[in-house]
Parts: sequence; C-alpha cells; structure tokens
Amino acid sequence: MTTRQPVALSEDEIAAVRSWVIHEDAHVIAFSKPSGLSSQGGRIQAHTLDDLLWAFARSNGKRPELVHRLDRDTSGVILAAKTKPAAGFLGKALQMRRFRKQYLALLSAAPDPASGTIDAPLRREEIGRESYMRVVAFDAPGAQGSQSRYRTLAANDQGAVVELEPLTGRMHQLRVHMAHLGRPLIGDVRYGGALTTEVGPAPRLMLHAAKLSFPHPEGGTTTVEAPPPADFAGLRTALGL
Repeated sequence: MTTRQPVALSEDEIAAVRSWVIHEDAHVIAFSKPSGLSSQGGRIQAHTLDDLLWAFARSNGKRPELVHRLDRDTSGVILAAKTKPAAGFLGKALQMRRFRKQYLALLSAAPDPASGTIDAPLRREEIGRESYMRVVAFDAPGAQGSQSRYRTLAANDQGAVVELEPLTGRMHQLRVHMAHLGRPLIGDVRYGGALTTEVGPAPRLMLHAAKLSFPHPEGGTTTVEAPPPADFAGLRTALGL
C-alpha cells in the first residue's frame, strides 16, 4: 500500500472517522464523508480523509488507500481499498468505468426537460490558485469527453431535487454540467449557484453521493448507500421536496 509517514491523529479524529464507516469487509472500507472534509491533499492545513485513514493502519504499517475522490464540500459515499491487490483491482475497475455512482442535488428550479443525458466536453483551467472546469468544443485543445445523466425526482416553485449519474469521472463534472444546462446546484458559488433559497441560506454545496455500486474483488457487485446528512435532508424538507 503506502509507505508514507504515519499521521498523528487525536482520539476525537479516530472516533470520527470510525463513525463514518458504512461498509467494511476484508478488501474494502466505505465511508459516508461529511461535507467540508477534503479527500486528499487540500490546501487547507487540516487533516484530509486520506490522513484519517491512518486510524485503520495495521501492525505492519500498511493502511487503506482511497480508490476515488469527492469534492471537499460534497458529502457521501467514498471507497478505500484495504489491501494492495484490492487497490489494483478497484483502480482498474474505475478506469474501465465499472463503478456506478448516483448523487442527489438540490437546484433552484427543475431542469427542462426533466431528465436527459448531458454530453459536453470539459477542460481544466487554472485561475490564480484555483482549478475550474469549463465546457468547451469537442475539438478544443485539452478537451476531455464528459457525459452525465440527470433525472428530476421532485420539483415545485421553490426548487427541485435531481438524481445525477456521472458516466465519466472529470473534476467538478456534475456541477459544471448542471450549470451548463442553466441549473447550477444550490450553494455552488464557483459555478453560479444561488447561496440562498426561498426558505433561507444554503448551508453548503447541495450535492450528496448517495449510492456507489462497484465490482467486488471477490466477485459480484457490491452496492453501498449513504443517507443524506441533516443539512441536505433539512433543506430538501424545508423546500417541500
């Protein structure tokens, strides 16, 4: 696995990361990541989920390794491999697009049409120290093919809740694709989302990774689900969705 230096964690941090476990077996461990926690490497001088995985280090110094990432402000299911063979297997499965990810998002208004597939190439751009993704022409330099599916689950005059499924794995993909439709996610400042709703301010980017299905190293498909946290569920309820 990794031979990086162990990170010293407080008892509270160890208790917290253990409380986020929603599935564990001999090969994998899945967490329900809270919003506001970087998966890896963020610029904020705070422990990332990757650091917190030292709470699961074995006596030989090996520890789980993240298989994919979630944006810092996105909550929900994230998967780590517990062994080197599992990490290799899952990394390959991810490359081959064998992971199926389903997200929930809150929008200020329903998309029109209510469901569909977005096929819009994206390109990464640096503005100062921030990275952004932009929709570009398919033949633009640096363009990466990107596809997402969306489906409206409920809508009213105050907003909408949609199910999103990324068919490719680009940074910020779902956020940029929904903004491209003119329906940026509530709380998504970077891509033009509203910071407030008819029932009050958005507590954060309203995007939650609700469900992950993946091929398991021992065979078959495993599905892990994370119920939306209180801030997401609360705003959805307040909006009458």
